[in-house]
Amino acid sequence: MVVLRHMRRPVFALIVVYAVGITGMALIPGTGVDGNPEKMSLFHAFYFFTYTATTTGFGEIPNAFSDEQRLWAIFCLYMGAIAWLYAIGSIIRLVQNPHFTTAVNEHSFARGVRRLTDPFVIICGFGDTGSLLARGLSDHSIRATVLDRDPERIKAFAVRDYRVRMLGLCAQPDVPRHLIDAGVRQPMCKAVVALTNEEDTNRQIAIVAKLLNPAVKVISRSTSERHCKHLSSLRDVQVVNPFAVFAELLDMAIVTPLQHNLNSWLVGVPGTRLGYPLTVPCGEWILCGYGRMGQELHRRLVCHGIHVVVIDPDVDECVAPGRVVRGFADHDTLREAGVEQAAGIVAGTDSDSDNLGILVCVQHLNTDAFTVVRQNRHENQLAFDAAKADLILQSSLTTARRILKTLISPLINELIDYLHGKDQPTKEIINRLQAAVGERTPHLFRIGITSEEALAVMEYLDTGMQLVLGDLFLDPGKLDEALPCVPLVIRRASGLVMLPGDTETVNRGDGILFCGTVGSERLLRATLNNPYTLHQLTTGVEEPRGYFFQWLDRKLSSRHGLS
Repeated sequence: MVVLRHMRRPVFALIVVYAVGITGMALIPGTGVDGNPEKMSLFHAFYFFTYTATTTGFGEIPNAFSDEQRLWAIFCLYMGAIAWLYAIGSIIRLVQNPHFTTAVNEHSFARGVRRLTDPFVIICGFGDTGSLLARGLSDHSIRATVLDRDPERIKAFAVRDYRVRMLGLCAQPDVPRHLIDAGVRQPMCKAVVALTNEEDTNRQIAIVAKLLNPAVKVISRSTSERHCKHLSSLRDVQVVNPFAVFAELLDMAIVTPLQHNLNSWLVGVPGTRLGYPLTVPCGEWILCGYGRMGQELHRRLVCHGIHVVVIDPDVDECVAPGRVVRGFADHDTLREAGVEQAAGIVAGTDSDSDNLGILVCVQHLNTDAFTVVRQNRHENQLAFDAAKADLILQSSLTTARRILKTLISPLINELIDYLHGKDQPTKEIINRLQAAVGERTPHLFRIGITSEEALAVMEYLDTGMQLVLGDLFLDPGKLDEALPCVPLVIRRASGLVMLPGDTETVNRGDGILFCGTVGSERLLRATLNNPYTLHQLTTGVEEPRGYFFQWLDRKLSSRHGLS
């Protein structure tokens, strides 16, 4: 419709010029072969006008033209060239029209989304967090559709090298028709993630998504207490507050360092070594910045009986209980707060330059202090890595990891909660993971015991035979060795089975969360769908494959039976 509306006049102009030119050429008599007057047929007139109007010029047909015809041909040549220039100019203007470009992009995007047959996630907002989340989904071979109002971000998205095809559109993500184009109503839509920089926009996206598809899962980033309460009241809506998440992680590092180490290793925090937890001191701490993050951390630290000194130019003792030093965190105020004797320092302002400056001062005044720093912009990653802080809060990375963990392996949260305060089971699973995965990058994956994901296992269970976990992750090439993966949680109708052993039975409908390597997932999925391999792992005997070898095996068996 957009093309027809913009090209209506140029098309009419071409039709009129062609009609007049062809009619005139057919009516004007020429000279035949015998010298008698002869008129051109409509087909010849159309053919002549076609190559004349396009300035190709193949000659005079079917006979030499009369002067009258040549005069009319000159008129047709100029009129045709003018009409085509007008039409081509209109086409160029149409292509350059931003409304036409937007309409074409929206149509192409919606058509591509409708063709998706695999599960996908809708990401609203392609900033630092959206970019990190899209990369994580791609690494796990999960597709995503992206909406962002900034055309530069969509251009950056288009040149990313993802493992699977990702679709992006420059549009307002809180507009219902754009969410529909992104696939919110499609059955393969796994979740809608709201990651824009505006709290109100994220809330709008969450509400609209639930109205358009009440069954879809919605995850929204929010640091506003009012918005968090409002969104949490909606069904199947998860709110991720990066400051609360980081405060929770710091709390875990203080109370249960082994669980914090395991959680950091599972989500792929760089530099984390399994079995080497952080040691967070519990002496006096200095908190630089009492904003949203500072308030969350202050509350957690005070709950553990840690004395906290707050440095902030806009806070008083009635707001932050305890000792307060008013002013900006610099060399003098840090010394006034007692940095030389402090056990820990939190650089939690909303300025990366201020936070890096605080770290530099602390490294000169107290090299033994435990340092926690807030990183606001992802592009400053190299500078913060060089600062060598003990804990870094990068809001976008913390949010992306939490959301990715929720989408890929939500059972991890159940496992960490189960292990809270249980050091012995935590040590046992850490030892198993160290033996299986070692120094390799951990890879979380979930396998469902269903016909779609484990056909051979379902057929095996249908025979009435019992299958245990230990049989599944044996190495088909080395039956005396196991694949480098460890089962962590089993979700079944009767409840959750935490840290299942090798003798745990496998039931229909089980959802098993594994931690291993990418290669172990491929081999395990192949085993679950290959009846020959599964038979070999459960019995130790390799069955013959193919009609000839099966016939030969029956013959040999019958001979041995007779003998």
